[in-house]
Amino acid sequence: MKKYILFDHDGVLVDTEFWYFRAGERALAEIGVALDKDRYLRDMAQGLGTWTQARAAGVDDATISKQRAARDAYYQEYLRTEAIEIEGVVEALAELSQHVRMAIVTTAKRADFEIIHEKRRIKQFMDFVLVRDDYKLAKPHPEPYLTGLERFGAAKGETLVVEDSSRGLSSAVAAGIDCAVVYNEFTKAQDFSQASHRINTLTELLDII
Repeated sequence: MKKYILFDHDGVLVDTEFWYFRAGERALAEIGVALDKDRYLRDMAQGLGTWTQARAAGVDDATISKQRAARDAYYQEYLRTEAIEIEGVVEALAELSQHVRMAIVTTAKRADFEIIHEKRRIKQFMDFVLVRDDYKLAKPHPEPYLTGLERFGAAKGETLVVEDSSRGLSSAVAAGIDCAVVYNEFTKAQDFSQASHRINTLTELLDII
């Protein structure tokens, strides 16, 4: 029986994965670089991202820095204006909170996370939140989830990670924690063969814990 759940954030609790890609795509288009989605997803699985393709196209560091700032601004614009709710998340968390303690372990920047949760009811169910600023090495390194375990004072065997990406799954596996992968349209083609569980909605976690 699981006593703790460590949730990834983007693509699991809010539907933001596409909009992060779209912001990067928009920023690169301004300098004449087309961001290939399939390569982007392969790069993300390795802990890389948008700027790998920019560098491969010969874009210099100064321009990348400028367009990174543009990407971040576009992303925050989308977070404020686009529909990023995932139906049933709040209800599932309310039910789960009666059985387990929960936290969020995300690669999101603190500023972006705070924008997302200005008017949402997700954080109320969490003991704590770890954002990218709270650890040194990002997913797929195990440090984020090991930090979450330490914060809870939890054993690996009594904890479940919930992810939507192969990068996050690799982080959980490297940390030695069972991982349930929830369906996300944006990442559905990634390799989830190491997942302990595959689910379509968070409600199914009630049958796992």
